[in-house]
Amino acid sequence: MLPFVPSLCWSFIQSAIMLHRRRVLVGIGGGIAAYKVCTVVSTLVKQGAEVRVILTEAAQQFITPLTLATLSRHAAYTESDFWQPSHGRPLHIELGEWAEVLLIAPLTANLLAKLTYGLADDLLTNTVLASICPVLLAPAMNTDMWQQQAVQRNWQLVQTDPRYHSLDPGNGILACDRVGPGRLAEPPEILAHLTSLLHTSGKRDLGGKRILISAGGTREYLDPVRFIGNPATGKMGVALAQAALHRGAVVTLVHGPMEPSLLELLSGVKQVPIVSALEMRQAMLDALPTADWILMAAAVADVSPAEYSPEKLPKQSLPAQLPLVPAPDIVAELSSLKRPDQWLIGFAAQTGDIVTPAWEKLQRKHLDAIVANPIDHPTSGFGSDTNQAVFLDRFGRKAVIEPCSKLAMAHQLLDQISAISQE
Repeated sequence: MLPFVPSLCWSFIQSAIMLHRRRVLVGIGGGIAAYKVCTVVSTLVKQGAEVRVILTEAAQQFITPLTLATLSRHAAYTESDFWQPSHGRPLHIELGEWAEVLLIAPLTANLLAKLTYGLADDLLTNTVLASICPVLLAPAMNTDMWQQQAVQRNWQLVQTDPRYHSLDPGNGILACDRVGPGRLAEPPEILAHLTSLLHTSGKRDLGGKRILISAGGTREYLDPVRFIGNPATGKMGVALAQAALHRGAVVTLVHGPMEPSLLELLSGVKQVPIVSALEMRQAMLDALPTADWILMAAAVADVSPAEYSPEKLPKQSLPAQLPLVPAPDIVAELSSLKRPDQWLIGFAAQTGDIVTPAWEKLQRKHLDAIVANPIDHPTSGFGSDTNQAVFLDRFGRKAVIEPCSKLAMAHQLLDQISAISQE
């Protein structure tokens, strides 16, 4: 058992951030990328959210109200509904007050200009002005249109309004055959940002914070094709980076090898790719001076082969006993170098009793807090989409995080770190 003083011990149990019965209003602009929004709407509904959809007149040239009504399990609203006689309160008032979060995707140049200057000449823009919930803007358009000085000016100006949260368009091949910026953000990135906004109600409580995160596993190579590694995928670190970014932080992610699809979810995050523990050590030391919080979510190797062969070793030349040397203890070194105003959070992936070894690691390495999570449960551990943990801080308190999505856990961890850092 963890040797906590009973009077200092408290338990914080919070269920996963769930979309069940959360109210999401989706406004669809006129662009070919409207088809991607169907996936967003469908996923929201499958996860239990209540979804209402508004299509502009231009949007109906690309996708039908029937499609969105079928996916959302509710009638989709069009401009004709705006002008129908009201038997109660006006539709734009009802929708504006109903919504907890509003997504506008694809955001066209025309819609952007209207929002920037507070114009309201249709159902969607009137609803925006009749609401006070956070608004997530996901633009999509031709590269030349996106790069126009007027559009970029509007894009920067609209973001000065704290209600508006942004997802920059991605780069790639567009429907017009151009290659460049202008692609609508992919549905997983949109869904993650919506989930974050529902957790924070749009507050940027980490604005001004510089957060350094390590993620993924390291690889310690014996020769060009063989290495000592672990099954870490980096999903937890990516979730932490997403959550921190959505809450206004400036985020740097130092990461080992991971799937490109995960890294594509991190537009706006500075990414520093590494392979070995030595490379991660150097990258973390380089970034340490400017960081406020350091979150060590990476699964760093404990040992490395004593020798490296630049050529692939024949099978018969492999040693029966592989000589090993210790890998750098990055967390311990960061702890010895950090300033008193910096907060260093360790992670401990454990089997069996997860609390006792994590508490010992926190004390031994002089950490501010540590996250202990089991890797022998089907709902947590390497490669899973969900996780659970016990958060321990240096003051002898603990918070229990029940099984939930890794993004939900990331937000709960950030809540805990924010609380202890203000003491």
